Amino acid sequence: MEEPMDRIMIDPEVLSGKPVIKGTRIPVYLIIELLANGMTEKEILRQYPTLKKEDIKAALVYASKCLENEETIVI
Repeated sequence: MEEPMDRIMIDPEVLSGKPVIKGTRIPVYLIIELLANGMTEKEILRQYPTLKKEDIKAALVYASKCLENEETIVI
């Protein structure tokens, strides 16, 4: 069974090494940004037909793992 993190790729040759969904040039941060701005999963999948539902979940898992050990930033 594929793990969500298996769907994320980091390659210095693709988008300057930013994490992207494997097999695409769609960065993880874009998916998180779209969700944060109120776009639904269905709308994202319609706008980016190469994405799958599992890719959106993987982006969320990746963001969560990145933040897990970060210090709190007061805004």
